[in-house]
Amino acid sequence: MSGIKANLTVDITDVVCPVTFVKTKVALEDLETGQVLEIRMNEGEPIQNVPRSLKDEGHKVVLVEQNQDNTYNVYVVKGEE
Repeated sequence: MSGIKANLTVDITDVVCPVTFVKTKVALEDLETGQVLEIRMNEGEPIQNVPRSLKDEGHKVVLVEQNQDNTYNVYVVKGEE
């Protein structure tokens, strides 16, 4: 485990792009600036696109962990609105 404590966790392994990013954005709306969102996502399109889109919107991806089941946990610090 990462040692990073998430304020909120969202699992987007059950949806496909672009809904993956929509669910992530909705979860971020529940957080304050500086809080941490943990996102569980599948490999492929989600892991390629969601972290990049988050960075483009001013959030900070602090850790990407690959799990043994080919999913990833991505930890994101919410940036300024």
